[in-house]
Amino acid sequence: MDEVFARRDLIDAADLRRLCVPSDRAGFVQLGGHVAVIALAVLALHLTLGTVWAVVPFLVLGVAINFLYAGQHELSHWTVFRTRWLNEWVGRAFGFVGFFPRTFDQIQHGAHHRWTQEWARDGELVRPRYTRTSYLLWLLGPTYWYSRIRRILRFAAGTVTEPYIPANRKAEVIREARWHMAGYALIFGVSLAAGSWAAVTYWLAPMLLTKVAHQLQNTIEHLGLPHGPNILENTRSTRTNAVLRFLCWNMQYHTAHHAFPGVPFHRLPDLHKKLFADRGAAPPMMGYLEFQAAVLRAFRDGRTEADFPDDRAWIEATS
Repeated sequence: MDEVFARRDLIDAADLRRLCVPSDRAGFVQLGGHVAVIALAVLALHLTLGTVWAVVPFLVLGVAINFLYAGQHELSHWTVFRTRWLNEWVGRAFGFVGFFPRTFDQIQHGAHHRWTQEWARDGELVRPRYTRTSYLLWLLGPTYWYSRIRRILRFAAGTVTEPYIPANRKAEVIREARWHMAGYALIFGVSLAAGSWAAVTYWLAPMLLTKVAHQLQNTIEHLGLPHGPNILENTRSTRTNAVLRFLCWNMQYHTAHHAFPGVPFHRLPDLHKKLFADRGAAPPMMGYLEFQAAVLRAFRDGRTEADFPDDRAWIEATS
């Protein structure tokens, strides 16, 4: 996605062109590092199965698998690799693992970028407004997985109701869902024939039970900010550490990413610096736990998302 969603005068045009160049080397370093974490966690889990120590690699494995979506997100922007087909097929592999088909993700995410925070058109806002209960179910994972799996089944059955999916692309997402279902059925069949629980032990169970770790990032990016067109106001960046920035492919620099989504993940720290630090400015920014505490406070006493204004922030940093 090469579109620009912020004022072009925020950054020199030559600097922006330089930052927008993807790199196969940077892509392979990041991909290799993330896959290595998963492989080492699988090995550690295998070696510790049946002991209390298995809890640690189980959690690490689940978190690392869930954060593959950060890579899929970047691959959907075609910005991880300079070699275009690598973005396509690595993105499809990640989408298969995470029950989030790539073509559908690109369509939904494209609508999210073009109409960020617009209730009627943002692909990620086609939902009822949160109550405390519905928010917690989404944060912890049950409704996340229910919606993802139900959508694949619905698409595979030929039913596409999402308003942001163009009519001329419905057949594409239906076909994609059917390929996913065929792949999952094959894994199930082979596992059943072999009497193996490997797919559950090293993939499904860790991934399904640790979704909350990735939801900490998903929920912080826009919730509680104005539903207006200004990217510098409606998108939040995240204060965190280097480990989580690595796992999330730098998506914590989310305001910069939304402003200029054609900039690859490995250049987002530089883009953030040029847009904000070098100009003596700062985007909306909070830490993960600070944000979640603020959301839960906001939903006290039966209040819901509908009780707060759309035209101004209702979750902000306290310092």
